[in-house]
Amino acid sequence: MSALREEPSVVVEKFGGASLCSPARVRRAARRIASLVASGRRVVVVVSAAGKTTDRILGRLAAVGTPPAPAARSSEAFRREADRALATGEDLSAALLAAALNALGVPARSLRGGEAGIRARGGFGDASVGVVDARRLRALLARGVVPVVSGFQGELPGRETATFGRGGSDTTAVALAAALGVPCHLLKEVDGVFDCDPRSVSGARKIPWLTHEALVALSASGAKVVAHEAARLAQRHRVPIRVLPITAPPLDRTCGTFVGGRR
Repeated sequence: MSALREEPSVVVEKFGGASLCSPARVRRAARRIASLVASGRRVVVVVSAAGKTTDRILGRLAAVGTPPAPAARSSEAFRREADRALATGEDLSAALLAAALNALGVPARSLRGGEAGIRARGGFGDASVGVVDARRLRALLARGVVPVVSGFQGELPGRETATFGRGGSDTTAVALAAALGVPCHLLKEVDGVFDCDPRSVSGARKIPWLTHEALVALSASGAKVVAHEAARLAQRHRVPIRVLPITAPPLDRTCGTFVGGRR
């Protein structure tokens, strides 16, 4: 991954599953991206599986059966197929959002993790991000095409698909931002990062600005708004992050929570 450099015309925008759980919400996300493109920004998009898609796929995998625990070879074979099944949730989100962008007249192309240059390390079901080759993304951006990347997945040696675990789409987005040397926007169903869970604590306060170190500490303590591995990756590569509500105006620089050395 390259060292971060100023390239303000490019941004990575990541949309969570709740932001894509209906055709209307997919169109809303597409309009946001189209507004950014119209303003002169070049955008790389990362998507999660819509709504409860991942849970439904896990349920169907459980329904067809799991291999016996002592059968290590069979277990690995099952995990391989599980990863291929799970990755289809993000692939569907990427294709639908790319289709919505094209319908708006914004050239876009959906890419699986491996097609976007994300190389994974580890094993099926518990892989992590390895090397990111951003050449294809740069080539698409140079042609005015919006890459829409399936989050949560990368490519192992042998061109096998592996998933990164829960929160893996946040990790994908930060990894691509680090490789491109650009900021990352995480679009969420919350207004930003809070000092405690606003769903259970009425007096929870939104934090307007955090250091990378503070975000890592919050995510390690159980705060779920940004995946812990994504926070650690952002700290390592000093990737500026803005955690934004999906309803935030595309060019607004005051909404949400900014994470980085300076606002």
